[in-house]
Amino acid sequence: MDLRRLIGPRRDAPLPLWMIFPVVFAALYASHFTLLRLPYYWDEAGYYIPAAWDFFRTGSLIPQTTLTNAHPPLPSIYLALWWKLSGFYPEVTREAVLMVASLGLLGVWRLVMRLVGVGAVAFWTVVLTGLYPIWFAQSSLAHADIFAAACTIWGLVYALPERGRRPWAAAAWFAAAALCKETAIAVPLTLALVDVVEVIRASAGMGNPSIPDSHPSDKSVARMGRPRTKLLKEAALFVACVLPLCGWYAWHYTKTGFLFGNPEYLRYNAEANFDLLRIAAALGHRVLHLTAHMNLFVPVGTMLSALLLLQPRVDSEGHERARIGNGAKWRILALLAVNAVLFSVLGGALLTRYLLPMYPLVLLGAVTTFYRRVPLWQGMAVLSAAAFVAGLFVNPPYGFAPEDNLAYAHVVRLHLAGVGQLKKQFPGSTVLTAWPMSDELTKPELGYLKEPFAVYRLEDFSGAQIARAAQEPEGYSTALVFSTKEEPKSPLPWLTSGWMEERYFGLHHDLAPELIARQLGGTLVWKKEDQGEWVGLIRFNRAIDAKVDAGRVGRGGAASTLSGE
Repeated sequence: MDLRRLIGPRRDAPLPLWMIFPVVFAALYASHFTLLRLPYYWDEAGYYIPAAWDFFRTGSLIPQTTLTNAHPPLPSIYLALWWKLSGFYPEVTREAVLMVASLGLLGVWRLVMRLVGVGAVAFWTVVLTGLYPIWFAQSSLAHADIFAAACTIWGLVYALPERGRRPWAAAAWFAAAALCKETAIAVPLTLALVDVVEVIRASAGMGNPSIPDSHPSDKSVARMGRPRTKLLKEAALFVACVLPLCGWYAWHYTKTGFLFGNPEYLRYNAEANFDLLRIAAALGHRVLHLTAHMNLFVPVGTMLSALLLLQPRVDSEGHERARIGNGAKWRILALLAVNAVLFSVLGGALLTRYLLPMYPLVLLGAVTTFYRRVPLWQGMAVLSAAAFVAGLFVNPPYGFAPEDNLAYAHVVRLHLAGVGQLKKQFPGSTVLTAWPMSDELTKPELGYLKEPFAVYRLEDFSGAQIARAAQEPEGYSTALVFSTKEEPKSPLPWLTSGWMEERYFGLHHDLAPELIARQLGGTLVWKKEDQGEWVGLIRFNRAIDAKVDAGRVGRGGAASTLSGE
């Protein structure tokens, strides 16, 4: 008996998944090696690490050292397990996250093999996804988005193919994704809606003259009804993915009295966003994020050119090269559209990591088009890879979040240098600063110091905040100031941020450290710059017994809840 005939051809040929995963992880580990010991950054420090740290120490899924945002608990549980096994160190955290990112890339491989079935296409899609600056940067950062992205991709492995779907497996992965990040529930709900639309269209088409049997017999009606019944069952399973998330919210409400996190967080990330002009502006950003940001315009532009200018190629037997089936293609387009619109409404900050599971789908479309239409198609893949590598190190000529590429590592190292100078020159001082430095100076578990400082916290270093601090000179004895926003001098005027960014997306302009020192009556004793970011240390030549405002220090955690995560 031929077992291969019974089992069927393997779709992940030539190598099984258990052999591919170590290769992917080894490549990620080697490429992130210099980043593994970096202290925690931005929203890691503001929410995700404190939440996991609290669970690790106390067993409480409700954060104690930061305000709860009602984010689901799976990332905290996962990280705490690794800390229990290997110790609470940044490198343990980053290696654990790299494993999740590797699982996501393995899912990309499996998804491409199921949709296209060509190993070279799967290889390049995985390589480009792993090199894309946003995915690369998030691959070792402990944000919930990489956890949700990995689970979502595996759900799509079982939900997108036109044949051999496994809705139960897909639903399990989607439910896990939603328990990593609540917004991941949009994917199964979108697929459920697509299934319902397909059922409606199939029902309407039963009497369509284009169908050969315009007066179907009872048997043909039954045969046509079975696929519709299957689609409705699949849709019901996808909708049911919301139940575990609802269970988490119900439990969170009984413990805190808040359903979707503290009211300030909910206002910033949802309620304050229901403005049509703001939504339209955000949607423009999201379209750029999915088509052009961080050099994504290279594969997307070449894909569109190939679609417009080149015909599908044929193999030696005269058959057109493999492509994504129409059913899967329309589902992918629906997912891209829904996610673009959803994250134009939700989220106070337009963070690109919210779209993390969508980037592999864009790259899948690009690589498949290269393979299908371009004679030297792997050259287009190499060109895209080179553009992504450049994007890791070369910042775009417009404002962006440092976590979109390796700029975040420069920020972390600048902050480390600033904290080092503060410890060396002014130990025991009360420090004027802003978030996230306020957390970095008061929470040793974040990896920046061992003994905390007293902190006088500002919201940022804009003129209004510095003027406020100037009225209370008794509150601090030193200042550690830094750039809180990326503000490049754009060579293209239309790329510069204007009043709309200030009104809707939190853009503000930090004063230069020299000007801050002058307005506060201090002396800039140390300054360091790197790729447009800066940090400065200011001393004050006055005999004042600085007193800590406990309320201001205590609000450091609250600031982190507004950062957009």
